[in-house]
Amino acid sequence: MAKTDSKKFPTIQQCESKGREDQTVVADMDGTLLVGRSSFPYFALVAFEVGGISRLIFLILASPLAGFLYYFISESAGIRVLVFATFVGMKVSDIESVARAVLPKFYSSDLHPETWRVFSSCGKRCVLTANPRIMVEPVLKEYLSVDIVIGTEICTYKGRATGFVNESGVLVGDNKAKALQKAFGSKFTPHIGLGDRKTDFPFMNLCKESYIVPPEPGVKPMSQDKLPKPIVFHDGRLVQKPSPLMALIIILWIPVGFLLACLRIAAGTLLPMPLVYYAFWSLGVRVIIKGNPPPPARKSTGQTGVLFISSHRTLLDPIFLSTALGRPIPAVTYSLSRLSEIISPIKTVRLSRDRITDANMIKKLLQEGDLVICPEGTTCREPFLLRFSALFAELTNELVPVAMCNKMSMFHGTTARGWKGMDPFYFFMNPSPSYEVNFLNKWPYELTCKAGKSSHDVANYIQRTIAATLSYECTNFTRKDKYMALAGNDGTVTTKSEFASKKVTTGC
Repeated sequence: MAKTDSKKFPTIQQCESKGREDQTVVADMDGTLLVGRSSFPYFALVAFEVGGISRLIFLILASPLAGFLYYFISESAGIRVLVFATFVGMKVSDIESVARAVLPKFYSSDLHPETWRVFSSCGKRCVLTANPRIMVEPVLKEYLSVDIVIGTEICTYKGRATGFVNESGVLVGDNKAKALQKAFGSKFTPHIGLGDRKTDFPFMNLCKESYIVPPEPGVKPMSQDKLPKPIVFHDGRLVQKPSPLMALIIILWIPVGFLLACLRIAAGTLLPMPLVYYAFWSLGVRVIIKGNPPPPARKSTGQTGVLFISSHRTLLDPIFLSTALGRPIPAVTYSLSRLSEIISPIKTVRLSRDRITDANMIKKLLQEGDLVICPEGTTCREPFLLRFSALFAELTNELVPVAMCNKMSMFHGTTARGWKGMDPFYFFMNPSPSYEVNFLNKWPYELTCKAGKSSHDVANYIQRTIAATLSYECTNFTRKDKYMALAGNDGTVTTKSEFASKKVTTGC
């Protein structure tokens, strides 16, 4: 079975994927399972999300040394520098949190289509990587159905990473082969080995069949809809994968972006609402308005206000709805930081989570005028709508669905793990963010509770209507599901993370 390192391995394109259901595959990660050959962006994500801009700067400063060692001295030495610069002093629980909530979105967006064709066809899947196991295991097991993850183990002391790797070293070259033999035993030979570089040859030599994944600059990552499990929830502030150049741009932009965000927030807070739309456009914030919103309620005729039912992308949804209307519309919300309340240009009212209390409060607010509510209860970044709470449908028949969507190029304006007070700042720190506010037709009375429909039916009808407008998918996920998945709590109190698997559906 032995092969020499000089053997010419066939390419992955030559590997037959049919009839592999009972076979075992072992694959490297960077450059093999993933299109990208560098692990720097994922270390940079951990550095920024756990340690902030200061840790990212430290990693950037260390990266030239890491690159020199990696390419000219030792692949292992270069990775050790990245591990130290990223992890030293970090809480292990924080690293695990980022690996669970942030990294899966970026890893799954870079899967090599040819490797995945072969890898997914096998019944038992193993990934053998030089990356720290703590970083890659959540996405591999949770979303890619990998059975065994073998990676570099980091050293810890009293719950914190020391920045060093354990005695087995970085898994490159012969260390990979030894780790594979230890995991499977000397008597078992994996059927397929997949690698992309010379340091993968030792473990590939142990497999019955071995294939090389050649570097192809033009190859496009596999589309997200082919994943075994869709990624509905993810966290983290960065929109793009931070290559060394992108990481440097982020570092240089943050001071400028923060000042720009303060200016934009001041314009939205201090100017009269009819002028905010024009102020935003002059400051690079694009507000796109579609549909025909209803006129304001006339109190003199005894008319109650309209309840705007909005999809929920960020906590700024009600503000951009008010901007589109040219008048402030009060909003009811499940949670809002004190800072966000202070700088908000509209009235915000917290829901108590007591059904009777909340119903009475919403009815009272509707007597005073129009109101906006986001019945999902929390934000979702992906093209999905969470389950709508049915409470709003019981309180009024004057309903106007609003389909909200936004675009950000650098920072996400939401977080589940971080401080929500920074959400509006991060959104407005984007160079040119945009918000699209699409007012749909007023909901017909024959589809309201007044016509005998149940509140749950009304909520589901509206959810499907908004989803169809945005080309999104409906789900049965709730606020609790999101926080269990990303933060390990239900959004209010800390509990053990027991995120129940739920299937994505086309209806509710």
